[in-house]
Amino acid sequence: MAESFPTDSNLNSEEVVPQSTTMRRKKPRQPKPKWIKMRPPAGEKYLEIKSLLKDLKLATVCQEAMCPNMAECWAGGTATFMLMGDTCTRGCRFCHVKSSNTPPPLDPDEPEKVGYAIAQMGLDYVVLTSVDRDDIEDGGADHFARTVETIRANDPDLIVEVLTPDFNGNQEHITRLVSAQPDVFAQNVETVERLTRRVRDRRAGYWQTLKLLEFVKAKSPNTYTKTSLMLGLGESDEEVRKTLRDLREVGCDVVTFGQYLQPTPKQLPVAEFVTPEKFKEWQTEAESMGFLYVASGPMVRSSYKAGEYFIKGVIEKQRKQRQGEQHG
Repeated sequence: MAESFPTDSNLNSEEVVPQSTTMRRKKPRQPKPKWIKMRPPAGEKYLEIKSLLKDLKLATVCQEAMCPNMAECWAGGTATFMLMGDTCTRGCRFCHVKSSNTPPPLDPDEPEKVGYAIAQMGLDYVVLTSVDRDDIEDGGADHFARTVETIRANDPDLIVEVLTPDFNGNQEHITRLVSAQPDVFAQNVETVERLTRRVRDRRAGYWQTLKLLEFVKAKSPNTYTKTSLMLGLGESDEEVRKTLRDLREVGCDVVTFGQYLQPTPKQLPVAEFVTPEKFKEWQTEAESMGFLYVASGPMVRSSYKAGEYFIKGVIEKQRKQRQGEQHG
């Protein structure tokens, strides 16, 4: 039997119990402050890519999560594909993606379709993410890995980031995806330990995410590990600091901070709109702790163009060094 990580049995017993859906709907939504600016996606490149994805019946998290940076990223050579359909088997309370215990079966041709779409879009940095598929024995790890391998076969120079489920902590399944050699392996911790059960599905876990990041780094030291934190859910400064310390202890290379925005009245309400100045403070503090790269701002998301541009430069430099060593 494959090993799995320990479960999050040590979660804080004083954790706040979430309000009922009815209570949340009655609570008025806070007006967005002036620094939260969301422009509807537009432009020729955006419309062209949207049409292509529709024709191929492919989903992107950009669309499903209503990302505010969608048009900018697509025009700049980056897109985040959502594998394994648009229906998740989990029900995180912050997420807008639809959920079901019995989602449609996987499309076996999806790896090839994604590879074709990437070639048509002219991307230089692709992010692959997915819904959780607890209904599949390996959580979709092999499907994920085949997609990475297809992309690699088509364009060895393309930088590939995977933003994955936790695969229930199964090390054998995680190893299958690591073996496909993505350049960046991300799994989002999402929030601080105390709020994890309130924010994330009960099958997810703060420590499970940390153990996954630690395992990936141990298995493949040259793979960059990455995670993301949403702020504005009721976390304290000390809880954020503890999360950053925990992430550094497992060798996490990249962290991003963004403002949680309530997608619809069905999801958790915003507890606080964090100021741009506070995001800048978190960036400075995280950088001082030794993270390779930190992106922090109200509109930053885990797949963020500026961060990917930086990582792209680091990876290209690393590749040139390795090539020099091989020919030296």
